[in-house]
Amino acid sequence: MTSTSREERTKNLKEVEEIITKAIKKVGGNKENDLCRYLPMSSGGYMHHFTLRKMKNKEPDQLRTLIEKYIIKTEQPKTVPPKQRAARGSRKRRDQLAFSRIQLERMLNIARLAGDQEMIALLSPRKSMALAKRELIASIRHGRVDHDLWNSFVECVNAQTALEEAIQQ
Repeated sequence: MTSTSREERTKNLKEVEEIITKAIKKVGGNKENDLCRYLPMSSGGYMHHFTLRKMKNKEPDQLRTLIEKYIIKTEQPKTVPPKQRAARGSRKRRDQLAFSRIQLERMLNIARLAGDQEMIALLSPRKSMALAKRELIASIRHGRVDHDLWNSFVECVNAQTALEEAIQQ
């Protein structure tokens, strides 16, 4: 950067600072961020304070014209209404089905009757390793062989070892 462009940049920055100070006094604010609500954006709503700060350093001329147009040259600066946002929860995915517990149990029983191990594994509730181990030991003590318990225990062990390997790397 040449010395003339540095001098010009500092001159622009000083001018912008002066205009910002005037605008703050006119709107009765305390800081730069108070000006944001008076500066409209093309995308709707008012300017974000990060955008104001970025424009101050990178595009001071454009910021100066915005402040002059919407705050300095108007008799009574008006606040810009905020940008319309989507309602909370509106971004939920609508293509996923939500099953009740009873419906899931019915589907799990159908998968068991069909002998579809992949669906059984998919629909079975996830158990912690300690719970799967406890239930497996209890079933062995009672003399029962439960393949689903064994599969869930093996799945827990595999997940645990994969997690430990990922941590070591």
